[in-house]
Amino acid sequence: QVQLVESGGGLVQAGGSLRLSCLASGDTFTNYALGWFRQAPGKEREFLAYISWTGTQEYYRNSVKGRFTIFRDDAKNSVYLQMNSLKPEDTGVYYCAAARFQYRVDNNYRESDFHSWGQGTQVTVSS
Repeated sequence: QVQLVESGGGLVQAGGSLRLSCLASGDTFTNYALGWFRQAPGKEREFLAYISWTGTQEYYRNSVKGRFTIFRDDAKNSVYLQMNSLKPEDTGVYYCAAARFQYRVDNNYRESDFHSWGQGTQVTVSS
């Protein structure tokens, strides 16, 4: 299994941008599809974005589509989440997750689809 470590969280004003990073180690990175999830205070963890192991397919939650971009750099064993036009409701702990060759035809990605998780990084968006 791959091990994941997120970084890049912080405090930002509404309308601002942040880029989250997730560094993987311990297995062949290019065998893994990656996802980003978020857990807001008092809420369940929710799916945000997915990228396939080839990097050719992406999928986003509707509420972040057009504002967030997931991308990977296989040379650096890293996946990123570029977040623009941030809103206070984007506040939460952000997690990256990985699963070998994971793909859903219905794009309805869930926590149970991913088997490796990072520890999370806090993002706070002030109004």
